[in-house]
Amino acid sequence: MSASELVIDVHGVTKKFGGRTVVNDIAMQVRHGEIYGFLGPNGSGKTTFLRMLCGLLKPDAGSGQCLGFDFRAQSSKIKKQVGYMTQRFSFYEDLTIEENLDFIARIYGVQQRKAAVEKSLERLGMTERRKQLAGELSGGWKQRLALSACLIHEPQLLLLDEPTAGVDPKARRDFWDEIQQLAGAGLTVLITTHYMDEAERCNRVAYISYGNLLASGTVEEVLKNSKLTTWEVTGGNLHELAEKIRGKLGVEQVVAFGSTLHVSGSDVEKLRASVSSLITGDHHWKKIQSGLEEVFISLMETAKDNYS
Repeated sequence: MSASELVIDVHGVTKKFGGRTVVNDIAMQVRHGEIYGFLGPNGSGKTTFLRMLCGLLKPDAGSGQCLGFDFRAQSSKIKKQVGYMTQRFSFYEDLTIEENLDFIARIYGVQQRKAAVEKSLERLGMTERRKQLAGELSGGWKQRLALSACLIHEPQLLLLDEPTAGVDPKARRDFWDEIQQLAGAGLTVLITTHYMDEAERCNRVAYISYGNLLASGTVEEVLKNSKLTTWEVTGGNLHELAEKIRGKLGVEQVVAFGSTLHVSGSDVEKLRASVSSLITGDHHWKKIQSGLEEVFISLMETAKDNYS
């Protein structure tokens, strides 16, 4: 991979608050036009990492570039080419959609501001709502306004921090359709999310916990490298079965999924022995591909042992 293909190429990124390390020696490479999913539990360091990338926080250590600029020494240049969508709705609720977009365009010094606002309104279908106060919008429409504001200065990189939290499934799907269209047109997207179905729509993903990068690659690569085995169980009295198998040798996770039970572990032989001891005519067992949720829970548990 040539350096010219990389929009983000950073190494050793570290940030401490007091005596606590919240981002620890993180490396990340994101290609042009890629949707890169950044995953991890609350408090894992995802937001801190995004803020360092776009110059809102100064890292304690690290080197590399973002959009061709030194991410530590040239943060002011990076900010002009980044659209950053925060977790919280951060616009003036007593201004209309149109007025909020015009204000953001002024901040960025957008040329032909009126035309830029019109384009932003049209892009996400907000033209008819342009005079509506931002404070009156539903979660899905607030999300659209925030994304429009991120795009008004035609950035080359979008940093989206849990943008679909708290919105309904249709709004989430519409949002992702728009993100994939933008990426298809060459925009690079780094997005944090807790939703596994969203992670599966990313070109590549990385998982962080307690400030440490634990896995990265395509979804297929992350699943393969996890070495996690999962058995699916169907039948009656699954709650009783779950209580019996939980805590047995090799069993790391026992999770109900609708009318099935998923039993997972990283030691395949110990897991197989425990599963075999409980196989009866009342239940049907089969080995299945572990999902991202099982893999990430396993990684989080491992991180607790190593870093707490």
